[in-house]
Amino acid sequence: MSSLPTPATRAGQDGLDALLARPGEALIGLDFDGTLAPIVADPELARAHPRALSALAALAPKVAAVAVVTGRPAEVAVRNGGFAHVPGLEHLVVLGHYGAERWDARSGKVTAPEPHPGVAAVRAELPGLLDGSGTWVEEKGRAVAVHTRRAADPQAAFDALREPLTDLAARHGLIVEPGRMVLELRPPGMDKGVALSGFAREIDAGSVLYAGDDLGDLPAYSAVDTLRTTGTPGLLVCSGSDEVTELRQRADVVVEGPEGVVELLAALADRIG
Repeated sequence: MSSLPTPATRAGQDGLDALLARPGEALIGLDFDGTLAPIVADPELARAHPRALSALAALAPKVAAVAVVTGRPAEVAVRNGGFAHVPGLEHLVVLGHYGAERWDARSGKVTAPEPHPGVAAVRAELPGLLDGSGTWVEEKGRAVAVHTRRAADPQAAFDALREPLTDLAARHGLIVEPGRMVLELRPPGMDKGVALSGFAREIDAGSVLYAGDDLGDLPAYSAVDTLRTTGTPGLLVCSGSDEVTELRQRADVVVEGPEGVVELLAALADRIG
């Protein structure tokens, strides 16, 4: 049986204690890339850690809900995660595009509003802006992500593109979400914090664990902080990365990447019994 880590903060310990004492009221929220799946140069090749599904299937029936909260389209996260038709994950929810899309394992269907028109507009202008930069564009349907990890100097490309992409996004009513060598142009008004807190209210969660690895997960961290102030205990987990330090500084528990996240999930399932 794997041992559970000791949270570094009192609030984190309270969150873990509440989860263990009343698991049937707990919401487990998880980012996908960098948290359940290792970061890879080509996002299309990202797949969940080999032991992620077994750990989730062991834990999910013992808690109120498991929600994967991701910037990816919900269907892509489901496919790359292998979440469909897995025994034990019948009530899994994937909140894709920062909550703009929702996939429920029970129905196998995605619900979503119409795409923002600004996404098509920036998509049309990106080739001229990115020519010769060595970057790669990921089409996400409701957003467009510019990856610099393949460029000759990924950080220099990221820094050089941040301002012009921010200007382009603003002209078409979008915002830029920076991440680990990626700049995503997407509609405003939705983020992982909004998605997580909304789902927590929907299921009347008694405690919340959230695990993430990137800047886009900071709003979810803030949502957990807010829930704590209103009486819902929470535990913040960082899937450790040397590329992003902000989450490490705010987390109650730091684990070493998706391997560590999977070990934590498995330990929780063992501890709850």
